[in-house]
Amino acid sequence: MDRTDRKPNIIYILADDMGYGDISAFNEKCPFTTPNLDLMCERGMRFTDAHATAAVCTPSRYGFLTGRYNWRSVLKSEVIGGYSAPILEEGRTTVASMLQSQGYRTCMVGKWHLGMDFAKTDGFYEKEGFAACDGVDYAGSIKGSPIEHGFDYYYGISGSLDMPPYIYIENNRFTALPDRVTKGTGKKFWREGPTAPDFIHENVLDDFCDKVLEKIEEYREAPFFIYFAMPAPHAPILPAGRFLGKSGTNEYGDFVLHCDDVVGRIGRKLEETGLLENTILAYASDNGCSPFVDFQELKAKGHSPSYHFRGAKADIYEGGHRIPYIVQWPEKIRGGSVSGAVVCLSDFLATIADCLDVALKENEGEDSVSNLPLWTEERTEVRQDIVHQSIDGSLSIRKGKWKLEMCPGSGGWSYPKPGEEPEGAPHFQLYDLETDIGETQNVIAKYPETAVTLREILTGYIRSGRSTPGTKQKNNGQEVWEAILWIDEKQG
Repeated sequence: MDRTDRKPNIIYILADDMGYGDISAFNEKCPFTTPNLDLMCERGMRFTDAHATAAVCTPSRYGFLTGRYNWRSVLKSEVIGGYSAPILEEGRTTVASMLQSQGYRTCMVGKWHLGMDFAKTDGFYEKEGFAACDGVDYAGSIKGSPIEHGFDYYYGISGSLDMPPYIYIENNRFTALPDRVTKGTGKKFWREGPTAPDFIHENVLDDFCDKVLEKIEEYREAPFFIYFAMPAPHAPILPAGRFLGKSGTNEYGDFVLHCDDVVGRIGRKLEETGLLENTILAYASDNGCSPFVDFQELKAKGHSPSYHFRGAKADIYEGGHRIPYIVQWPEKIRGGSVSGAVVCLSDFLATIADCLDVALKENEGEDSVSNLPLWTEERTEVRQDIVHQSIDGSLSIRKGKWKLEMCPGSGGWSYPKPGEEPEGAPHFQLYDLETDIGETQNVIAKYPETAVTLREILTGYIRSGRSTPGTKQKNNGQEVWEAILWIDEKQG
């Protein structure tokens, strides 16, 4: 087949905890430059109103892969650990399984963080705080890994880089047995846990990038999909020595530059292999930046990872879920274009299905909306609304300029935290993002009818099991949502 007639290759890079303001093309006040991510913007489309489905990583990764809001899964709040059981349902369509059915070679490299079922010995139980667990047979086969969800090949880690076990996984097996216990401190923090002889935390980001480059070379003659879930710039903050001090901020800024370098390596590989023109290269973050990076220290150096948005990772506020998002596809997307349309990580499934003229079934991508008309600039908006979630499980709904938040505070780690809201604060919050992008003035008392309308839309999406047109679907744990809706209705 002539290469120009081929289906597009697809590489999706998902950063871990990178803020909207961490890319210089998105932040005119960024004190450092991210040349490779900026080059992606020059070659493709930059989205200024893009969002993760949740403000933390496990749920947002679920939303990206399935095209379904994460709160429809069994996980209603928080995140899972490196030893946790799978939350991704058996048989559920993912971006990978859909592409696999269309003849794509599919590969994932990096952080899974959707749960796996390790081989167990007597005495296993999952400990609190994502601590290392006894009773694991590291020589045994792993169930629930990415190869059971549409990926032909997987190389990565089960959770975040600060969550044990610290052992690479290839397909459905650990690549080695642990021979020591390691622990990190300070900004280089990782929890104490079993570590394989070839696992060096400082090298993981580049090890993963090497694997991605290897797979691009291996797959170059057939259409491929590579999902690269970077473990960075999430803690532990471990920029390579060549980046130390380069950002002029702190180690976190230096780590962002390391991430940018990885993107550049992938872009150059596509150029070298002649695959650049017909490859969809997407870059996004799974949520906002974490307060762990020391916002005050960064502020003193003139940097705000959340840009001008309120809040950060874990919060219902914009800083929790508004993310940097770039898509380049030289054959179809005009370089240097900017879209202000509301888009979501969950949209990728419907978008790629649209690119390939694949009709999704009623129980596939229930909350996924094709962005292809935005990519081709045939339309300026594709979504009617969007739903977000904070770490404590609180939801919000955005429609046009209005955003209704179903909690009295941040729902996360910023002030006011759950349970620390001022006495007498309204149960819910309503913001006009057109005039108050910083979410400083709760106007729910002034526009109660707007709040009621938005709450009714949200309630309908919960009870119908979908937010796109189609037949009613069932949420996992529907009884939980019925109880929550009852409480919300009583609160008014």
